[in-house]
Amino acid sequence: MSLSFCGNDNDTAAYNVDNGVLNNGCFVDALNVVPHVLLLFITFPILFIGWGSQSSKVHIHHSTWLHFPGHNLRWILTFILLFVLVCEIAEGIVSDGFTDSRHLHLYMPAGMGFMAAITSIVYYHNIETSNFPKLLLALLVYWTLAFITKTVKFAKFYEHGIGLSQLRFCIATLLAILYGMLLAVEVNVIRVRRYIFYKHSREVKPPEDLQDLGVRFLQPFVNLISKGTYWWMNTFITTAHKRPIDLKAIGKLPFAMRAVTNYMHLKDAYEAQKKKTTVSPQDSKLFWRVLRQAFGRPIVLSSTFRILADLLGFAGPLCISGIVHHLSDENKTFRPQVKLLGVHFISSQEFLANAYVIAVLLFLALLLQRTFLQASYYVAIETGINLRGAIQTKIYNKILRLSTSNMSMGEMTVGQICNLVAIDTNQLMWFFFLSPNLWAMPVQIIVGVILLYYLLGISALIGATVIAVLAPVQYFVATKLSQAQRSTLDYSNERLRKTNELLRGIKLLKLYAWEQIFHKSVEETRHKELTSLKSFALYTSLSIFMNAAIPIAAVLTTFVVHTHLYEDADLSPAVAFASLSLFHILVTPLFLLSTVVRSTVKALVSVQKLNEFFSSEEIGEDQSRIVVQLDIENHSKYQTVPLKVINRKRPTKEEWHNYEPQSRQQISITEGDDVLIKVTNGFFTWTSDGAPTLSNIDIKIPYGQLTMIVGQVGCGKSSLLLAALGEMQKNSGNVYWNSLPGSESMTGEGRRRSSVAYAAQKPWLLNTTVEENITFGSPLNKQRYKAVIDACSLQPDIDILPQGDQTQIGERGINLSGGQRQRISVARSLYQQTNVVFLDDPFSALDVHLSDHLMQDGILKLLQVEKRTVVLVTHKLQYLPHADWIIAMKDGTIQREGTLKDIQNSDPELFELWKTLMNRQDQELEKETVAESKTTLERKNLRRAMYSREALLKTLQEAEDEQDVIESDDEDNLSSVLLQRAKMPWHACGKYLSSAGCLLLPLLIFSQLFKHTVMVATDYWLAKWTSDAIQVKIEAEKRNCSLIQDCRFNHSSYTIVFSILCCLGIVLCLVTSIAVEWTGLKVTKELHKSLLNKIILAPMRFFDTTPLGNILNRFSADTNVIDQHIPATLECLSRSTLLCVSALAVISFVTPVFLIALVPLAVAYYFIQKYFRVASRDLQQLDDSTQLPLLSHFSETVEGLITIRAFRDENRFRQQLLELTDTNNIASLFLTAANRWLEVRMEYIGACVVLIAAVASITNSLYYGLASGLVGLGLTYALMISNYLNWMVRNLADMEVQLGAVQRINSLLQIETENYDGLLSPSQIPPNWPDEGEIKILNLSVRYDSTLKPVLKNVNAHINPGQKVGICGRTGSGKSSFSLAFFRMVDMFEGRIIIDGIDISKLPLSTLRSRLSIILQDPVLFSGSIRFNLDPERKCTDSVLWESLEIAQLKHVVKALPGGLDATVTEGGENFSLGQRQLFCLARAFVRKSSVLIMDEATASIDMATENILQKVVMTAFADRTVVTIAHRVSLILDADQIIVLTEGTVAENDSVSNLLSKDSIFAFLVKSNE
Repeated sequence: MSLSFCGNDNDTAAYNVDNGVLNNGCFVDALNVVPHVLLLFITFPILFIGWGSQSSKVHIHHSTWLHFPGHNLRWILTFILLFVLVCEIAEGIVSDGFTDSRHLHLYMPAGMGFMAAITSIVYYHNIETSNFPKLLLALLVYWTLAFITKTVKFAKFYEHGIGLSQLRFCIATLLAILYGMLLAVEVNVIRVRRYIFYKHSREVKPPEDLQDLGVRFLQPFVNLISKGTYWWMNTFITTAHKRPIDLKAIGKLPFAMRAVTNYMHLKDAYEAQKKKTTVSPQDSKLFWRVLRQAFGRPIVLSSTFRILADLLGFAGPLCISGIVHHLSDENKTFRPQVKLLGVHFISSQEFLANAYVIAVLLFLALLLQRTFLQASYYVAIETGINLRGAIQTKIYNKILRLSTSNMSMGEMTVGQICNLVAIDTNQLMWFFFLSPNLWAMPVQIIVGVILLYYLLGISALIGATVIAVLAPVQYFVATKLSQAQRSTLDYSNERLRKTNELLRGIKLLKLYAWEQIFHKSVEETRHKELTSLKSFALYTSLSIFMNAAIPIAAVLTTFVVHTHLYEDADLSPAVAFASLSLFHILVTPLFLLSTVVRSTVKALVSVQKLNEFFSSEEIGEDQSRIVVQLDIENHSKYQTVPLKVINRKRPTKEEWHNYEPQSRQQISITEGDDVLIKVTNGFFTWTSDGAPTLSNIDIKIPYGQLTMIVGQVGCGKSSLLLAALGEMQKNSGNVYWNSLPGSESMTGEGRRRSSVAYAAQKPWLLNTTVEENITFGSPLNKQRYKAVIDACSLQPDIDILPQGDQTQIGERGINLSGGQRQRISVARSLYQQTNVVFLDDPFSALDVHLSDHLMQDGILKLLQVEKRTVVLVTHKLQYLPHADWIIAMKDGTIQREGTLKDIQNSDPELFELWKTLMNRQDQELEKETVAESKTTLERKNLRRAMYSREALLKTLQEAEDEQDVIESDDEDNLSSVLLQRAKMPWHACGKYLSSAGCLLLPLLIFSQLFKHTVMVATDYWLAKWTSDAIQVKIEAEKRNCSLIQDCRFNHSSYTIVFSILCCLGIVLCLVTSIAVEWTGLKVTKELHKSLLNKIILAPMRFFDTTPLGNILNRFSADTNVIDQHIPATLECLSRSTLLCVSALAVISFVTPVFLIALVPLAVAYYFIQKYFRVASRDLQQLDDSTQLPLLSHFSETVEGLITIRAFRDENRFRQQLLELTDTNNIASLFLTAANRWLEVRMEYIGACVVLIAAVASITNSLYYGLASGLVGLGLTYALMISNYLNWMVRNLADMEVQLGAVQRINSLLQIETENYDGLLSPSQIPPNWPDEGEIKILNLSVRYDSTLKPVLKNVNAHINPGQKVGICGRTGSGKSSFSLAFFRMVDMFEGRIIIDGIDISKLPLSTLRSRLSIILQDPVLFSGSIRFNLDPERKCTDSVLWESLEIAQLKHVVKALPGGLDATVTEGGENFSLGQRQLFCLARAFVRKSSVLIMDEATASIDMATENILQKVVMTAFADRTVVTIAHRVSLILDADQIIVLTEGTVAENDSVSNLLSKDSIFAFLVKSNE
């Protein structure tokens, strides 16, 4: 076939120029090529030169990016231009197919135009990113020439009478308009930027965010194609493979997306709506209007994208219908009637009659639909994230202004506020993400039903009704599912509480051999949880089953009804497969319905809760409640200056200027120089309607002096401080604050002084380092810091901490004792440079020595020397002589005020009372022995607590060091680590599946395979049925048969087979969904059981070296993942994988040539999923880990609200919140963008699969006679692939993260357990052993682990029956190890202990431990009843229990409790004092009645009085038993029969007390130093 530009047909019309050159169609087309060639010649050199010099910089630094005017319009017009040019090429090729020779001029100019359009946009992008607009001149010339040549072509067509009925005329018209519009855009750029034709060009700077190289989130700044395809994420995701993504890698948020910006939008909308509406602020309608105004526009945009995507989604079924219809028609060829200017012209109808054209249009429609869909998701999620940030900021600002009474009266708890932040803001975020569905779903359903009706008539409505009827059932199942989840959560919390208790008291449980009792208790709760999980699994499997079964049921009903209703039913492949695709589309919105409805209901509730919170009372609302400022020297100077906080680390950000109303107003009045605070006639209350807590308050607090407030417990001392700080509600009276002498002007310094350093009675610590807790935002002054540390005696405590003062304090100071917390809190107040210091009972948790030291060095030296005004609330009356001013309170009123001398004169009685109390306190001081005070013990405990933490930190440190080594030295190692990150944890997956057992696993695998085989068989049968039906119809038309019976196709046999296959499919859907969930249940049951058994039997060393939180996490988060998440992910992953595999198999079966094209697509798919999985895991972890600091910042702020407001540090905390919110939001945004990045790529691969499958099957059908039914089958499956490819990768990524839980649990299952079996059988052990209590210790050596040094070496001792033995020695001498050796809690690698003739190493562990008794230093009580705590085995009668309580002096206490022995003990025994808890432990030991009792520093943590009781009890009640006492104070064992003194793990002395005291022994020295 000959080929030439104008064609070489026999007629010479192509070369005829008789009527003028412009009347020759081919010449006009040639003229159209000129602008395109010109542009390519001009731009290519510039692009190549620029690419080398400019582009490399552009990609690294985005600081020069900006958008020229009309940027988005230019991109949209270029896309439309490209689409029209593709249509022109296709139209040229199709119309040229009707002639004998090839006319290149029909499609070659369009092809050149296509290249030129792509070049123009690439060229424009490079000019824009390098900000060099003069080069745009080339484009101006191009658009002008292209517009002129297209207009000429349009005019000539019009002249020759070619009209709208010809497609080429329409295309020419469109192109002329598009080139004209692009020319207008170009002229507009000249008008705005003035880069040419003007004297002075206008310089424009890129956005500020791009100047800042810390901003890595580029979505708002990139061009349209990069926005739509997330192209800018490529480098980000590929580098994640080289190094893990951290906070540094994700950078900062662009300014427009930061929490402060969004908060401002919300605030402005709030103000605007308040002015507009008459609705009261309490009404949640107002809040919805505010949200609509602030965040409504992006949601409208998202909804528009969504509706467009949904409408384009219908292109799939329609194109399948079109392709199959044209292939099954026999009259394939037709000749176009119109031939003008020497060539054929075709109409749009004739153009769309070409199957290849439809295939290309389907491909383009799919690309566009997927892009719109992902854009809709992205915009909705981004809006949700922005909204969450804004509301969290609004909540935080509200917290900072909350009235204290709301918190103290329990109207609002920390938990409720944290729920608002953690749950309600997220509910709203999800609602905004799902809200476009509310508008898009009805459109999708209506259009779908109309199309089905058009294809199938009335039977389609019946199928749609099946779906609609089953949708409420789906909603019911979803509701039941959430109920089951809630009840599971309750049991799960109960189980965790018990597990937590078990782990916290594990030492006691092992020593008493009670592990199995608690193990059983946890197992019982787990059983209840599993019952609840069963119903959860059942409803989940029903939900999965319905998702799969409803479309099958709908299709079955429709086709069966269709063939029965219509005698001559047209069930062609075109109709059947188009309907099949439509049903798949229709089912999606109906499934989403239940989710959207639930989300909407939750959002309504959340808004209601948020609204209530926002309208709750604030501290500065009440106009009568004003803190008045006194001004000394000069009125006018400070008249209206409010107290303001200056952030000390950085200047106050402009972001926060003037957006908070001042919570406290100041009124200046004149007063004497020496008064700082004056309260006149004050009545203060906590609740506005309650009786006043403080009445008739008239006090003054002198400037620069020490004021003490004293009085009985509950007389209102703390309230008085809070009233002065403006925290209480004031019924009447005034509070005057003096501005301070020496402040020359109200500079930042003056404002800073207006804050008050306040140490609350209950210490409040931040979850940060010790140093940061003390400096509290002030700059570090080493000298002052050291002085404060010394004054508060914190140095010894800091020395114990693993990283000194850089150690992180746990949340609420959990890893510190009460005294340590209190001293850090006081240190913070001493360190601040404020003029006023309020100390609320700082000595309450300190012993006498520390109190004295703090008083002398801290308050009297540090504060008084600096002339700071100190207000001290205290019960320690011995410090009263130091006070310059005393305020005595009684029952909420002021009893007396003045100096100590004034009070002595005015109220001698009160003075005398104080004197007697002071004497008593002094005696206590003398009584307290120096040997080892309460503080030393606290430090000891801290050292023990930190021991395991240190071990953990050390391993972490080592891991980090290794990481550094890897990074610096060894590239090979790095690659192996990264390779590890990219690998799927197949081992964990194998472990998970193998736990399912040999019955469920095969069922799971075969049911899945069988189900998908049946699904494919059903669709194949449909293809065969419809192909046969159309074949019979065509043959009938050929035969032109008159008898109806002969021509009619019999559907019945086909219908029966189709129905059987469908029903089988539905049954299998149920079987597979149940199999998956049951497998999940079996696995979770097995894993939890194994884990609990392993942990219970683990040696004590394991608990000492593994942080409790780590073990608890295995039981909480990891078990929850295995319980609820893995089964669902596994089901989804297996379904999407098998669907993709079956789809590829079907397409390859229909057109084997598809396999060749599959190779590059498979390679692209492999790399995309590989890169995505690694990045997704990192981003998911970042998203989770950045949420925790945000939530803890909220709870910390609520707990320390009064302190923050006293320090006037609101701005610093606000700034911190903004940083935390932005960090969390940027992680969420990157995660969203990464998900969209993946989905767009998967959808595009899916679209390519559809295009290749369509072209291959059309060719196969046209030239090799492939049945049209099979073409329909292949295309339907190809369409399905694009939906499931991204699910496959997303589920793979989720599965990888979730299998981490299995891996972690599996690693715990590898630990060694204690050997509980003994060499002696039960019959060989006397039932009442040990009955005498004789102990022989022979050459005993003990260590904690085979890798560690011995802690006891060659110890020999003999203890006679009934002896009282005291063991003493310095800290670390091995005393506690000695006591643990009796119970085989440590490794006795040499020697023996023989009790009553039996070597304890031969006894079964549980027997040994159950026959001895021990009282530990830390009293451990469990939640439950008193009876359970004394006798969990339930072996004793009530009389024995009462007797033991009587011996422990607790009978009267327990008698007074409701329920007596069955009275409740709260978790950890918190409802009893420390002393009482220790006495309960004594009672517990007595109940056991064993002949050997070991007391391990049992009285260390109790007061003297309780200690005396204990000593007496031991001497009387245990008179006939052997008692081994490990003493922390030597005075406790002076009555013992025998003393063993240990030094460095060996026995230094072993003799009676009298013998040891009579000679120069270590024991004698210890006794002396104790005195």
